[in-house]
Amino acid sequence: MIERIETGIAPSSAPINDAVRAGKQVWLVAIAEDPVSGEIVSGGIEAQARRCIENLQIGITAAGGTLANLVMVQIFIVDSADAPGMNAVYREYFTAQPYPVRATVVVKELLSKGLLIEMTAQGVLD
Repeated sequence: MIERIETGIAPSSAPINDAVRAGKQVWLVAIAEDPVSGEIVSGGIEAQARRCIENLQIGITAAGGTLANLVMVQIFIVDSADAPGMNAVYREYFTAQPYPVRATVVVKELLSKGLLIEMTAQGVLD
């Protein structure tokens, strides 16, 4: 059975959830949106990467876990030149082994205007 996890993040107008759980597995998605207003944050890739990871953290916490429960992270960025800044922020949050498996993909664009990065993640709860 699939269960929607209430994250408290501003809801999307699209038919999507920020987090769902099936048994001990959790799937998450995060964009660089302020969790209260739903507005895309400004400040470049570092600010947007930080907000994405913090939104993932909100989702996994609401499901009963922590970032250490993530087993896979997929990152979509619109400019490969942003990879070093994104990686610097990523290192602040993922500091101990085992790190999540990760894929970073450069895409032509993301759906929301001004969005530089989007992340999806999968986790396993204890």
